[in-house]
Amino acid sequence: MFRTLTSFISDITGEKRDAQAFSSSDYRLAAAALLIHVVSIDGEMSPLERDKVKSILATRFDLDADASRALMQEAIVKDAEAVDLYAFTSTLNRALDEEGRRRIVEMMFEVAFADGGLTEFEDNLVARVSELLNISDRDRVEIRREIREEAEAGGEQES
Repeated sequence: MFRTLTSFISDITGEKRDAQAFSSSDYRLAAAALLIHVVSIDGEMSPLERDKVKSILATRFDLDADASRALMQEAIVKDAEAVDLYAFTSTLNRALDEEGRRRIVEMMFEVAFADGGLTEFEDNLVARVSELLNISDRDRVEIRREIREEAEAGGEQES
């Protein structure tokens, strides 16, 4: 059923499924699934949000365009299968040190601010994930402030 879902998503987006697969224990897949969860928490993923996720995956994980698309497709499937956030955060906790987990929170805020603002749902989700990643509230608020300022500065430059 999930392969059918992935094929369906590939058909809609016009992308072929890459032969590269990311294992379920790959921290990059866990991180990507959390990013997908952030951008789809409001029920839809805009093209701007989709592009931001692809860009972050490519940049942060040093992936080419095909690999970042494949990772994103796998993440969409994993997010759809997930019943909670624990499977993703436990993988990240095992694989990453504190600085790595902070970068995941940064990435989540980056995609949350991609459409110009942070919704209450997105902020709450990042707060729950931060707690599961053992990132303090103080650190999470500081990360949110930094990313918001970067997003606002980027928006002013584009105007």
